[in-house]
Amino acid sequence: MKKIGVLTSGGDSPGMNPAIRAVVRKGIFHDLEVYGIYNGYAGLINGNIKRLELGSVGDIIHRGGTMLHSARLPEFKNPEVQQQGIKQLQKHGIEGLVVIGGDGSYMGAKALTEQGFPCVGVPGTIDNDIPGTEFTIGFDTALNTVIDALDKIRDTATSHERTFIIEVMGRDAGDLALWSGLAGGAETILIPEAGYDMQDIADRLRKGQERGKKHSLIVVAEGVCSGIEFGKELEKATDFDTRISVLGHIQRGGSPTAFDRVLASRLGARAVELLIEGKGGRAVGIEMNRLVDYDIIEALGRKHTLDIDLYKLSQELSI
Repeated sequence: MKKIGVLTSGGDSPGMNPAIRAVVRKGIFHDLEVYGIYNGYAGLINGNIKRLELGSVGDIIHRGGTMLHSARLPEFKNPEVQQQGIKQLQKHGIEGLVVIGGDGSYMGAKALTEQGFPCVGVPGTIDNDIPGTEFTIGFDTALNTVIDALDKIRDTATSHERTFIIEVMGRDAGDLALWSGLAGGAETILIPEAGYDMQDIADRLRKGQERGKKHSLIVVAEGVCSGIEFGKELEKATDFDTRISVLGHIQRGGSPTAFDRVLASRLGARAVELLIEGKGGRAVGIEMNRLVDYDIIEALGRKHTLDIDLYKLSQELSI
């Protein structure tokens, strides 16, 4: 293999740039030509492809987002559209592709793999919902962003003796809500993987108030319901003075943490190694601090599981 490509697709996440950097520099270290595909799969079928040099990825390791930009292309599910992408890659002599993104990006890589074009998936999403890896690139940075927001909200919640409902991202996975809620000392955490009892929540809030608590924080994963919807439910069950904060896309931005930079560098470099070894159709990940890789079709067939023991711990500590 002499030429490889790299693209980022779907929602951006902090750490995508360090991953791109690792792919480019690892490839060049092994005498490969590395090409950047701009604007995800949309840029792929449009031929928005440029060769990247060492200097192309200078000074990006600390930057959030993705220098290759990103876009969503639902039409890429169509095999004819996929063939257009393969033709663009072949036009540039590209023999293998590194795809950095979430499950939608993986589906595209899987489709190309099934059509005979070797791809390696690198998990880049703040949702931490990709099977075959304990952590995805961007999760740690987003987590710290949420914790910083919770700490600030706690200050004003205490000052005004209010209950704050904070809605966080995560789609259908509750990792971001669970980890941030536990680290931020939230009284209640709502995640898609577990149901909730409004009466139980109301009783716990009242008990806290009776023992002198001046505030309460409730973290709601967007996969459960919106913070506004939950706030209306809570108002019907209690007479607490509540406020709602929807953190939104602030969770996706910012300079990646050291953990995300190292993780992205390791996963990006390993993806290149797999292509060099002739092992396309793989998905890289990390388990127990060791790099792993799975068949990308097999990986997508698995289900992401949340650490339910961590959820139980959060309930025990928030009494």
